[in-house]
Amino acid sequence: MSDNIALIVNPRSGRDRAGRELPTLMEALEAAGTIYEIHTTERQGHAAELATQLAVAGVPTVVAVGGDGTVNEVVNGLMQIEAESRPRLGVVAAGSGADFARSFDLPEHTNTELRGVIGAARPVDVGRMEFEDGSERFFANVANVGLAAATVERAERLPRRLGKARYVIALWPVLARYAKCRIDVVVDGQPYSESAHNLLLANGKFAGGGMHFSPHSDPADGQLDGQMNIGPKRQAVTLVPKIFRGTHLPDERILQMSGSRFEIEAERPLLVEADGEMIGRTPVTITVAPGALKLVL
Repeated sequence: MSDNIALIVNPRSGRDRAGRELPTLMEALEAAGTIYEIHTTERQGHAAELATQLAVAGVPTVVAVGGDGTVNEVVNGLMQIEAESRPRLGVVAAGSGADFARSFDLPEHTNTELRGVIGAARPVDVGRMEFEDGSERFFANVANVGLAAATVERAERLPRRLGKARYVIALWPVLARYAKCRIDVVVDGQPYSESAHNLLLANGKFAGGGMHFSPHSDPADGQLDGQMNIGPKRQAVTLVPKIFRGTHLPDERILQMSGSRFEIEAERPLLVEADGEMIGRTPVTITVAPGALKLVL
């Protein structure tokens, strides 16, 4: 019989797919003789609260059942706990986006094999954001500063029934109005300053619903891989087919950088998002917490 686990389920993820698939997951857990409990989220931020409470209660494994936003909240909840007391993180990618799961070849839907739920675990890094007002947020997969964050902000105002299409629909009006600006980044003491429309910092390999943004990223190497888009705005469109294949690098229109500490400023406050969730605005300092979580594989 395996250790106790707690499932944090966002039933609305994936246009209610997480809720529909939950009985299948429960049947698989019962067939495996797993002791489990289910906690359903009721509002934004609830998954983070539940994750912290479960960690304090001593639950050994906390599983995020939903999309990348649910994973992000659970990660933020677990990171409130001292490292030696943190539960293992499990992931059932039942949302419309499964980008974090893709980096580890986890299934993009509820599965009867229980991969990502029970089994061995490996350490993975977590990104940490610190803002001027002293607030902090964590992320598991990818953060964006600039155009991509503005697109996410607009997409959040569109009906969720549109699924991943929300981001494609949101991109066009944002792209039409978006103006490049100077972004200043200090990476482990090395300064970069360019006129750009976006800065991506990747812990994982995928973002945007399967786009292979950072094919060389290793979520356990203690570093984030940065891409600053310094080409014209139309680059955001013309590179899309290559990004899906992961063949867009190297490119003279993309300034690449890697490190464990990124101090980011811009000539105007730029929106910041992580794992598809709006976080804040620049200036922001983003660092890496190496091996901060143990991910069930």
